[in-house]
Amino acid sequence: MTLLERTGLNRFNPAQGGVRGMRIVATGMLVAMAAVFLAASRLDHLHPAWGFVRAFAEAAMVGGLADWFAVTALFRHPLGLPIPHTAIIPKNKDRIGDTLAQFLRDNFLTPSVVARRMRSVDVAGTIGRFLASPPGEGRLRQGGSRLIANVLEALDKERLGGMVKSAVANRMRALEVSPLLGQTLEAAITEERHIPLLDGIVTWVGRTLDANEDLIRDMVHKRAGWVMRLAGLDEKLAEAIIDGLRRLTIDMAVDPHHPLRAKAEEGLAKLASDLQQDPDMRARVEELKAEIIANPAVAQWIEGLWEKARASLLNAARNPDAALAGRFGEAIRQLGTTLQENPELKGTVNQFARRAVVGAVASYGSGIVTLVSDTIRGWDAKTVTGRLEGAVGRDLQYIRINGTLVGGLVGLLIHTAELLG
Repeated sequence: MTLLERTGLNRFNPAQGGVRGMRIVATGMLVAMAAVFLAASRLDHLHPAWGFVRAFAEAAMVGGLADWFAVTALFRHPLGLPIPHTAIIPKNKDRIGDTLAQFLRDNFLTPSVVARRMRSVDVAGTIGRFLASPPGEGRLRQGGSRLIANVLEALDKERLGGMVKSAVANRMRALEVSPLLGQTLEAAITEERHIPLLDGIVTWVGRTLDANEDLIRDMVHKRAGWVMRLAGLDEKLAEAIIDGLRRLTIDMAVDPHHPLRAKAEEGLAKLASDLQQDPDMRARVEELKAEIIANPAVAQWIEGLWEKARASLLNAARNPDAALAGRFGEAIRQLGTTLQENPELKGTVNQFARRAVVGAVASYGSGIVTLVSDTIRGWDAKTVTGRLEGAVGRDLQYIRINGTLVGGLVGLLIHTAELLG
């Protein structure tokens, strides 16, 4: 236990000190009124004016005592006596917490309320102004850059790199690519973006045929019988095959409605469907993906990506002016200007921010409200009383002071009325 804890000085609260001071003033006025009342009662026979003093002091004592009882009853039992309907706050601690949580829920953490207030918040404009005019030289910028650089350099390069590579690889393993490939291929077919692919395949087949005529002739010559070779029919057969294949590729290239092209399109459409719906096809694609990820070349590629990213981060952190002076900085500033001037982009960003905040409130608002309620429920009554008294107790002591003064004035009026009557 520290010295502050043993002496209790660590529990000093300026607000509590202000409450204590005002309590002394209010109590002092009450004691003073009692002393004045006793003195005036003894001197009442000397002069009629002492009657007014006694009436003022008497009524002031009554008013002060009544307000002292009312203020004290909020936080504790007056004089320690278990009088009914006193110590109101300690007894209703849980209800106060629930009421505060309900107030927070109804006025701050309701999605409709947050959405209404977010409509007037220009998130895109704020971000755009920051990006268009980045903060200049200053302690904040220098300290932030130095902190980022020190953190990047202090981290274990190999361990951090391994963590990054592992995270990327795990992310790739968790991503099922087969449906994505199927959807991409299906969208390409729907928008006829597969036609250049088919044209490229047909062109490649034609060029491959032209480059391998000798291979085709040799294959026909080896598989033809000796009679055909003796009659020279193998050469004619090879020429016919090559000519037929060449005409086929030309027809496919010229005619977009060629039957073979239609068959190829049917095959692509079936492949797109199988990639999305056929379990066997999806399993084969996942196996192929796993083999690719396990390939050492892929691991080296991921490591190269991380090293380049780390080097870029270090360079930007060590020299933010240089990082923001090149094309990257120009792109950042251009993005900031666009965010401010492009109404469509600004609306999209603001809508996204509004939905994100409203979604967070919808998802976690009840948890925050419950946290507030449970936290207050977990406090002991003395803690709740002390914190509330520290917050409003000073003003409550003014009620005692005002009650003493107002009571005295009412006593004067009553005494005057008695004399006039």
